[in-house]
Amino acid sequence: MYENPFNLENPKILDIAPPEPKSLEESGLRLALLAEIAIKFLYYRGTGTGVEIASELRLPWTGVVENVIDFLASEKLCDMRGGKGYGRATVDFILTEKGREYSRDAIERSTYIGPAPVPIEQYNALITSQTAENPIISKEDLEIALSHLVVDQSIVDKLGPAVNSSRSLFLYGPPGNGKTSLAEAISSMLGGEAYIPHCLEIDGQVIKVFDSLNHSPIALDYGGGPGKRRGAFEMDQRWQLCRRPSVIVGGELTLETLDLVYSDTARFYEAPFQIKANGGMLLIDDFGRQKVHPTDLLNRWIVPLEKRVDFLTLHTGKKFEIPFDQLVVFSTNLDPKELVDEAFLRRIKYKIEVGNPSEVQYREIFKRLCDASGIPYVDQAVTYLLEKYYKPRSMSLRACHPRDIVGLVKDAARYRQTPPALSKELIDQACKVFFVDL
Repeated sequence: MYENPFNLENPKILDIAPPEPKSLEESGLRLALLAEIAIKFLYYRGTGTGVEIASELRLPWTGVVENVIDFLASEKLCDMRGGKGYGRATVDFILTEKGREYSRDAIERSTYIGPAPVPIEQYNALITSQTAENPIISKEDLEIALSHLVVDQSIVDKLGPAVNSSRSLFLYGPPGNGKTSLAEAISSMLGGEAYIPHCLEIDGQVIKVFDSLNHSPIALDYGGGPGKRRGAFEMDQRWQLCRRPSVIVGGELTLETLDLVYSDTARFYEAPFQIKANGGMLLIDDFGRQKVHPTDLLNRWIVPLEKRVDFLTLHTGKKFEIPFDQLVVFSTNLDPKELVDEAFLRRIKYKIEVGNPSEVQYREIFKRLCDASGIPYVDQAVTYLLEKYYKPRSMSLRACHPRDIVGLVKDAARYRQTPPALSKELIDQACKVFFVDL
């Protein structure tokens, strides 16, 4: 068992680190696939040393990439061209005319160049092991993560078990009461780390998984690099240790984006949202407002939510199984009973209503926002606001209103060139543009 040399939130994750392959067999990949990636690298690069090719493939030179180069040389696809040191690892390699022709054919099949993919079997095994290493979220952890929000205790007590389940959660209630903020807080409280492969391989096809928009890498500086290792910790560099992912999708979600996205131009795949979220959280924000009908969308989720396994299809027609391992959070302003049927709601393990704040909570939100904005908080001013603008309209309190009103008060003060304050004049000017009488 490793200690915590990299200051990780969950050092136990190191115990299941994918080991560096020592041979082609351990890499799980066919020699032909690695040869195609290597030869495309040389085609665009012009020349490259053995160490540079190993670095591009994220595989060790010894036992793996050296065999790839041996194959290319035996097939008269590349030649040696001088050296920068001792041994073939530091020798420059260049494509032959036959190699350039082979490269063009390889590019016609797929333009992918980069880290070698991880076989789907290795991916499935690691993701399953990773789930068992997820840290437990304590009540104290939860309260710290939500400390910046004003949340009813009953909601906190429901969130705790939901987050630890890593299953599914339905947040519903009127707009403007912090459902998205709650989901973002859940993402931060998950903490810990997860292994993300750069890409996957299934039946010779490459599926790109790592996404810089959704994955935050952690630098493991242990003095090594592709082709050169030292120290006790030697991880398969085709994987990247990242902060646990948090993927947020909204109106752009369609049925097509829940399956593999194949590029006719690049001729390789992009993994769908749920695969990129494996090991973390997937938030479906504004659920019910997507272009696709909620029933069709939910029918797509029924098996993964219940079985924790998803099935994807290559453009060749081949179907394969892949883990569905993330906390799925649905957030909606709409009535769940109007969106989905009872059968689906039964598969959502936790349903939590995020209702309107009480008057006490509303005042606390207002106070926090005033403190953050440098505006002296005056409780009587909030009483004036409630009496003059809320009660005559029989209007419900919303958690987002204090933020909006404080912002408008600051705008009005800036226009008047006076210090922002909760004066009647500034509150009136703010509310006259904020509230709409229908």
